[in-house]
Amino acid sequence: MSRAAAIGRRRGFSHALGELLRAFNTNVTSWIGLGIFLTIVLLAILAPVLAPYDPLEQNIVARLKGPSEQFWFGTDVYGRDILSRLLYGARVSLIIGTTATLIAMVVGSAIGILSGYVGGRVDLAIMQLMDVLMSFPTLIMGLMIVAVLGASMGNLIFAIALTAIAPFARIARAPTIAIKQRDYIEACRALGYSDLRIMAVHILPNVMAEIMVMGSLWLATSIRVEASLSFIGLGLKPPTPSWGGMVREGFEVILDNAWLSIFPSLAILLIIFALNMLGDGLRDAVDPKLRGGE
Repeated sequence: MSRAAAIGRRRGFSHALGELLRAFNTNVTSWIGLGIFLTIVLLAILAPVLAPYDPLEQNIVARLKGPSEQFWFGTDVYGRDILSRLLYGARVSLIIGTTATLIAMVVGSAIGILSGYVGGRVDLAIMQLMDVLMSFPTLIMGLMIVAVLGASMGNLIFAIALTAIAPFARIARAPTIAIKQRDYIEACRALGYSDLRIMAVHILPNVMAEIMVMGSLWLATSIRVEASLSFIGLGLKPPTPSWGGMVREGFEVILDNAWLSIFPSLAILLIIFALNMLGDGLRDAVDPKLRGGE
């Protein structure tokens, strides 16, 4: 194997992970965002242990109780504990948002790398299709898909993932066009490596940093879209707790019982804020221009 090809091979996933680790070590913002996000994830995982009450259990006697020592975040119109429903609702938001983002990341990145590597008319056709997908606002496209297919966890994941494929394709295509012109890629072609091997082993690791940054930002978008769809009645059916659905339930009595909407709204705000801090910190660290050309 030539020296150029050997260098290209060494720039594998360890190189991409090294860039991400440097991002965390040089940017406090990333650590703060990651800490808040992991705390929410941990609370969601431990919901069965931490939740003081069954999130589905109704207690009409205790309906619309304000925050107190017994019910820290109050109760809803059916007497269900808001804190317990928030903890279990975090599971719904994280499962739907994370799964949709991972699907979009894998599919979109594969499309983008393929488009950038092949080039020509194939690249033109794929990017025009991506432009069509990107022309629809994320929430509107998700709304149309869920309205047609029906509200279920699988359909929500599919709808949100479809809206995110085009941005991942775009973010993966741009560096692929530059990387495929480098000497070590030419050396790989001269050695008879297949196009699939070149894309998977020598190009993908070198665009992983940009994809991971986009992933953290789109995870926030996915959670927001899921909450928005739940708010307008296209999320998971009651009584399954979801943050958007809880905001909707409390909106009807917001003047007299504001806590019903305030606490789930703050939960949505907090996780989106954390993920944006994480994504911005990663972007600032991996982008040489934002690092001052280091």
